[in-house]
Amino acid sequence: MSRRLNIDSVQQNFWKEELTREQKLRCEWHLKYGSMVKAKQKAMAANRLPLKLPTLYPQTPPSLPPAPKAVPSRVPSPALEAPQQAEMYPVLPATRALLYEGISHDSQGRWCYLNTRKLDVPEKRYLFPITTNFTYGWQLGPTPKQEMASTKMCRVDSFFRKNGAFSSLDPRDLVL
Repeated sequence: MSRRLNIDSVQQNFWKEELTREQKLRCEWHLKYGSMVKAKQKAMAANRLPLKLPTLYPQTPPSLPPAPKAVPSRVPSPALEAPQQAEMYPVLPATRALLYEGISHDSQGRWCYLNTRKLDVPEKRYLFPITTNFTYGWQLGPTPKQEMASTKMCRVDSFFRKNGAFSSLDPRDLVL
């Protein structure tokens, strides 16, 4: 729905004169100060030219004597050895082989790899908890299998708290 404009010829002539006066004022200002503004802009552009810095050539580091090779007492496992910048441990070669196993069979290898990788606990996959959600389930151990009650009323009765939120705790309530 459009707005009705209550403009008569007097108001229309007022706005016409006002805009014409503004336009004349801008043209006069430009004629009077335009050349000075352009000169200042050119001076500012000249000041903004990039500063030429001398080129630095890489210096060769002094050669260090070779360190004596010590035989490690035990060979570290490739799955537990991690690079310093990585977030995850490297994948075991047997698990990595699953990735390339079914390349021709419509991404079957990727599905098998991801399902196998999903079975590992996060502590064996990641060096440290990456997100805050990891901290909730980090190092909890195996989850105990809980039998679900078969009747709906039993589930409803065991879900809700028997005592109020601010009442004293019942000794039969368990804190997990």
